Amino acid sequence: MNTEHRYIFEKGSKKSHCPECTKKRFVRYIDTKTGKYLPEQYGRCDRESKCCYFLNPYQDGYAKSIWEQEQGNKTNWKRQFPTQKKRPLNKLKSVFIPLEVFSQTRTGYENNVFIQNLLTQVPFPFEVQDVEKVISLYHLGTVQNGYRKGANTFPFIDVNNNVRAIQVKQFDETNHTIGTDFLHSIIEKHYIRNNEPLPNWLEAYNKNETKVSCLFGEHMLSRYPDNPVALVEAPKTAIYGTLYFGFPEQPTNLLWLAVYNLSSLNLNKCKELKGRSVFLFPDLSKEGRAFNSWCDKLNKIQKNLPGTYFQVSELLEQLATEQDKEKGKDIADYLIEQDWRLFRKHYKREEPKVKLVSIETSIREKSEKSEALEKTFFSQPANEILTKANVQNLTKLTIRNEVKEKYKNWDQEIAEIEGYFSRNEGSKIPVKLNDWSTITNFSQFLESHLSMVKSNNGNPTYRVYLERLIDSMNI
Repeated sequence: MNTEHRYIFEKGSKKSHCPECTKKRFVRYIDTKTGKYLPEQYGRCDRESKCCYFLNPYQDGYAKSIWEQEQGNKTNWKRQFPTQKKRPLNKLKSVFIPLEVFSQTRTGYENNVFIQNLLTQVPFPFEVQDVEKVISLYHLGTVQNGYRKGANTFPFIDVNNNVRAIQVKQFDETNHTIGTDFLHSIIEKHYIRNNEPLPNWLEAYNKNETKVSCLFGEHMLSRYPDNPVALVEAPKTAIYGTLYFGFPEQPTNLLWLAVYNLSSLNLNKCKELKGRSVFLFPDLSKEGRAFNSWCDKLNKIQKNLPGTYFQVSELLEQLATEQDKEKGKDIADYLIEQDWRLFRKHYKREEPKVKLVSIETSIREKSEKSEALEKTFFSQPANEILTKANVQNLTKLTIRNEVKEKYKNWDQEIAEIEGYFSRNEGSKIPVKLNDWSTITNFSQFLESHLSMVKSNNGNPTYRVYLERLIDSMNI
């Protein structure tokens, strides 16, 4: 048998879960000599227009390694595998979606189902100015025509303001997803359907190795350099996080970003987060697979981003029911059932204007609806994720007491912290810092936080790092 064809794709219709997009569309390699599968990363996803994952055992050295083990030497590799000569790879320059194409989505909000739901259909509708603000911050848009008409667009814009991808999502009246697409794919189908050649930019764009190659909301990192970051899977969840926990103008508020999906968390996307405090909220999943996957990935990412503080939230994992885990709920599923005013630090309730009967009636009806929802939601053991106590826990991530006095420096606190841990070296591993997070690498936590408070000594914006160190002493 020709050695170079020892490893082939499995024949038949059997498919496995793709390691990249997680869809069950992955064809694995098998070893024709043993009849066994190769390691699970080897194969090809047949979602070629959306995923493009492909790992060939002949291209990464796997086949060579196995052959050498069997031969007991390395002398005949070139003769046995004449087609495996290394060639220099010319990496293609990334092509971005033109601004004129992107700008065409920035209208039609009156027909945007997602946006209109936020204003009228959710249990606690948001104020118009807040919805307008979140549209502006994240550059949300609308599909104007075609089979995705009325769908919302979530653009992935990098720190240099390049539009790398535009995800398209269709929602029902409850803002649950009923259809997913990408704008470049919709445009391509339009040209093909009309037997017209593709625009030059689209021909070039389709050659990009990866389409979604940055974080959703990444363009805001330079605008808000001091904010801690909340990282979630889906753009919709990031939008809800912002609407509930507040906008990033306050430097202690979270800046909500999204990776795209579970498998999209990687070092390349996280590089722009270097030096930040990052709180991650993976979706729920059966047996905690999503949570464990992100924890495993972060162990590798953390080593390559010194000075960056990553913390995976355990709150949903600890309190969610098995039924909710089976459904794969995310934090947005629980938030949307709550009154967003409970989460806003600076929200001030206005007294109803008694002279206007319609407004008074509206407020009374909203109050009655709120009380009814609260009774049903908080009374069900299956939905204990956001009890009033846990609302407080969640808001602790973003809502900090404002510094009421001006500090010249934190020399005394820093000295006490260093003295304490020099006397108690190694006694704080692991550390359960609070109800939603555990620090597994305490030495790294201590080093990064001390470095941060020393280099920003007395700056109120960075006092949160000092408070974490003080909290860890009291555990």
